[in-house]
Amino acid sequence: MANEAQFEEPIQRVRRRLEELKSFAESPAREREVEKLEEKLQKLSREIYENLTPWQKTLVARHPNRPFTLDYVRILIRDFVEWHGDRSFADDPAIIAGFGFLGDRAVAVIGHQKGRDTREKIRRNFGMPRPEGYRKALRVMKLAEKFGKPVLSFIDTPGAFPGLESEARGVAEAIARNLLEMSALRTPILVTVIGEGGSGGALGIGIGDVILMLEHSVYSVISPEGCAAILWKDQARAKEAAEAMRLTAADCKALGVIDEVLPEPPGGAHADPVATIDTVGRAVEERLERLARLPVETLLEARYAKFRAMGAWENA
Repeated sequence: MANEAQFEEPIQRVRRRLEELKSFAESPAREREVEKLEEKLQKLSREIYENLTPWQKTLVARHPNRPFTLDYVRILIRDFVEWHGDRSFADDPAIIAGFGFLGDRAVAVIGHQKGRDTREKIRRNFGMPRPEGYRKALRVMKLAEKFGKPVLSFIDTPGAFPGLESEARGVAEAIARNLLEMSALRTPILVTVIGEGGSGGALGIGIGDVILMLEHSVYSVISPEGCAAILWKDQARAKEAAEAMRLTAADCKALGVIDEVLPEPPGGAHADPVATIDTVGRAVEERLERLARLPVETLLEARYAKFRAMGAWENA
């Protein structure tokens, strides 16, 4: 779907012109033109990104320059020490896990990690964890619980890896185990959807007391392509599936699946990663401050009630 992101082309044209101008020798005329183009870029980005369709938001959530978990760690987490391996089978580079400091507060951090170049994408398995990734995450979460440290979870995956070896090693059991353990983990858990939130692959590290979601992220039970393939045997109908799936941040907030939508800069998180990470960092610190004041039993009761309240049903 190489041409699907054509809605960004007007923005890219202005950016290319800006880059050309900035390579010229400095002059008052150049500065005036640069200022005009920067204003035009802001206005154009705002207009386009305020009117994205669900499918276009899906493409933005997958943008290769969108900040990944390690970008958040590098900027927000001081003295981060990454942990490796699940003490059972292997390490899974598709999930980052470790400890560090958010400000002066010691925290555990877990999150999906995609790759930018081809070699890194293959090493990270395109952000699709295997069972050992979820078991590594659980190992870090249980240690966080033991020492009373909050857990920060960053979600960005198309889904758990569905390959034969992943199934053979029990990926469904690993995700189910994490759901069980996170539901009762006796320490605050704060989840942020920073890109794609795909299926059980996302939910395997997605049970939390507070769930934040970036404005142009998506969160759903399956990808639009997967939904279209199942319902209509035709992945080309992914746009139609995205419309029906209610996967945008606004939809998820309206449905009670998440707690807060965090704004992105005009043009999306990839247009200004540092500003995006700063927005997330401030929101996480503020929410953690509130959660830290709650007794553990109150925290667990609220977490249970939060997830029990999701969805709708009627007695037949």
